[in-house]
Amino acid sequence: MQLPIAVRQQIEEQAEALGFAALKRAAAALSDAYREGRAARLGDAERTAAYLVTRMPATFAAADAVLREVAARVGEIGSILDAGAGTGAASLAARAHFPQAAITMVERDGALARAARLWLPDAALIAADVARADALPPHDLAIAAYSLGEFGAPLAARLWQAARVALVVIEPGTPRGFALIRKARGELLAAGARMVAPCPAETACPMADPDWCHFAARVERSSLHRRVKGGELGYEDEKYSYVALARQAVELPAARVIRHPQHRPSLIAIETCTPAGLGRERIGRADRERFRAARKAVWGSAGIS
Repeated sequence: MQLPIAVRQQIEEQAEALGFAALKRAAAALSDAYREGRAARLGDAERTAAYLVTRMPATFAAADAVLREVAARVGEIGSILDAGAGTGAASLAARAHFPQAAITMVERDGALARAARLWLPDAALIAADVARADALPPHDLAIAAYSLGEFGAPLAARLWQAARVALVVIEPGTPRGFALIRKARGELLAAGARMVAPCPAETACPMADPDWCHFAARVERSSLHRRVKGGELGYEDEKYSYVALARQAVELPAARVIRHPQHRPSLIAIETCTPAGLGRERIGRADRERFRAARKAVWGSAGIS
């Protein structure tokens, strides 16, 4: 998964204007701050360029993976609210899956919002802090991508009030990120929300601490991305946790693959989440149809039939 080529070109222009040495220092500072859960002490130009090169592709990939499934399950979406939009990664992913939808981005950071304007010039932009806004404007789909941890769990309930059709919340695939997702999931299901993904049921989450539910989106690194991060691989895997909820019930999968399947010559072991709880299936070659299906299953797949 990569950002659209026109967006990548604009990002590289901003990075070139900053200079590679300054960009590399800013990217390191941003990465340290991200891991430690604090704000990076950088100027607007440095912070924005570093984020665009190192974090926006990953945020886009995670949002794209989630919204692809949402689009397949909830049907038509006419308007989208992106709360804490940052540089517009989630909105950009939403545009790919809901091309006719009107997009409204809410972002308090002027530097990040100006970047989002470059690739989403037709989107409405509200310069505001979503945590302090009295009310959020109603839209068919509300999205909080990597913003719940910044603004607090109550944001999910306020976004649900603004969501006429569905709500998507995405957080880093860490114990803390999943804890936020699990809390929002439980509270909103209790308030009448219906599950869309990833869970195959609307029952209490069966995942017990210290384990956590998360998935991965593979991000193809640009040459600049590799140089800035000092990495040799041409890709990285963005780990994320998420929940998608809707006003109306949708058909749920029978299971969700929650780990990389383990392949052996004549046996495939798959860990799943099911309506009955967590499970582990061992599928041998003798079960030809299911073995064939299991060979195609990946982490995050909607189970096997």
